[in-house]
Amino acid sequence: MRVDDFEKPSQTNVLCSNWRKWKQPIIWFRGTTDAVAAQFFLKNIHVQMRKSASALFGNTEVLRSRPNVIGELLRVIISPSPDVQKAVNSVIDGGNDPHLAVHMRMLGNRSPRMVNAVLHCIKTTIAGIHQPRVVLISDTPSLVNDLKPKLHDFTEVLHFEYKKFKGNMSGGSAVAAGGLGFRTKDWGPAPRWVAFVDFFLASRAIHAVITGAQRRVGTTFAQLIAALAATYQLDHDHGGPMNFSFISSFQNNLLHGGLQNQVGWGHVWNRFAGRLSCHSQPNQCALTPLLPPGWWDGLWQSPIPRDIRRMEAYGVKLTGFGTIDENRLRGYCKAKKATIRTIPICSKFKCS
Repeated sequence: MRVDDFEKPSQTNVLCSNWRKWKQPIIWFRGTTDAVAAQFFLKNIHVQMRKSASALFGNTEVLRSRPNVIGELLRVIISPSPDVQKAVNSVIDGGNDPHLAVHMRMLGNRSPRMVNAVLHCIKTTIAGIHQPRVVLISDTPSLVNDLKPKLHDFTEVLHFEYKKFKGNMSGGSAVAAGGLGFRTKDWGPAPRWVAFVDFFLASRAIHAVITGAQRRVGTTFAQLIAALAATYQLDHDHGGPMNFSFISSFQNNLLHGGLQNQVGWGHVWNRFAGRLSCHSQPNQCALTPLLPPGWWDGLWQSPIPRDIRRMEAYGVKLTGFGTIDENRLRGYCKAKKATIRTIPICSKFKCS
């Protein structure tokens, strides 16, 4: 569902609209970008639509029950190119698929606390696995080099060394590897095609994907990797996706003030970044849903003040426990006036 190309009347509210009036298979609503679009189904005043949405998206209060919708879509619509697959195979080197993939987005900063928290999650996750293999991907190559010696004692470490890869990747090493500016600071010095190799390499993980960072964890890149990796388990004899875990590694300084830095509409933890979020807790290896919450659709939700104001514009008010005031929502919808705009369509001979 997209709204950037077309606009219905600005008075249309995604939660209150009488969807039965629409005949088009795709409904366009102004303002329903990102996770807001899902709320057209989850919080609609029509009971049957809400039931259908719950069946599709899972129990909103039990995050582990949510189906891997994104992963199933990715498995159908994307696949690595031959060159990317060649690069992935060069890292696997004829061995077994990695048990664990670790993604760390550093934003150019280094944090010993972040490294220690990630190491703790890795050791906890691979406990009991015989001869574990771990893939490391990051926008900070020097961090990978620092982590390797810390992991060699108890696991085999895999990492794509793009400078040593001899394949031709649409120019390969001809792509600028050390450009200046915010892109290099944000994403690291590697050519952009390396991200595709890292993506498909990490999605080969058969046991878990761990995400960690200095400021934000559980980023969209890591979410997609975990979703695709879990879906691949359906094609292999690994016990199925229920044995797969997506884990967010939080160091204590991120938890000290709550998850206030976990912002962004596509971010898996931003729904828990407000006043009800975890404060002053030690490091965590938090189980993370493969299908993130759809903005305000679960108990103990805790959006930041900016998002609370945006929700109230749709008639949604949270209780002290993070649940939704259903009576207020119904009253808001009943108070809305249906707006119909009639636009004459003229041909060469007449108007209708």
